[in-house]
Amino acid sequence: MVQKTTELYRGKAKTVYNTTDDNLLVLHFRNDTSAFDGERIEQLDRKGMINNKFNYFIMQKLQAAGIPTQVEKLLSDDEVLVKKLKMIPVECVVRNFAAGSLVRRLGVTEGMALTPPTFELFLKNDALHDPMVNESLAVSFNWATEAQLAKMKQLTFKANEVLAALFDAAGMMLVDFKLEFGVFNGEIVLGDEFSPDGCRLWDKATRKKLDKDRFRQGLGGVVEAYEEVANRLGVKLD
Repeated sequence: MVQKTTELYRGKAKTVYNTTDDNLLVLHFRNDTSAFDGERIEQLDRKGMINNKFNYFIMQKLQAAGIPTQVEKLLSDDEVLVKKLKMIPVECVVRNFAAGSLVRRLGVTEGMALTPPTFELFLKNDALHDPMVNESLAVSFNWATEAQLAKMKQLTFKANEVLAALFDAAGMMLVDFKLEFGVFNGEIVLGDEFSPDGCRLWDKATRKKLDKDRFRQGLGGVVEAYEEVANRLGVKLD
């Protein structure tokens, strides 16, 4: 039986622990909710549990579609056992509809459909506010190889196909999302998490926001929105 040992890393919403197996880690989803690169943090009851079970549900769907993920086993309401990846410090972002920083940067209308979906890369660096980068920079700075970036892009678009259809069937629009990847035994593997913290989800009929923008924009009902998304998908929370 693998046992959790020492704390390895504490992020804005998750804590990562070492285990008695050098190839495995435990992710603990906390109730912390942050915005603006950690400048605003609040505790929201049940959020860690919802995100953990939501993430496990989504990762199982992606794994079934042929996308390798780090998830091994759901351990408890707020913990999951995962493979220990060597993380690539670049986020992959797909946008199906215009929102967030894209609207601010380019002055386009929020909610405008993007056909085909866009693909962007951002450096994971809170101090620099996760700046946009390109593949040339990623290779030059040795953040990733061309082959790794190509695989990450392919898997990100495949995830978009799977998840956009999943949310659409549940009456929701997958507006945009970010994915993080790492390397395990030489293979590119999806890591970190997929939850309403790292994507934008709107109701198809009303365009009501059902993601962390409710927290960023002070709309309230954050946990209730996350629960609604989970319930629509059939995620078992209790």
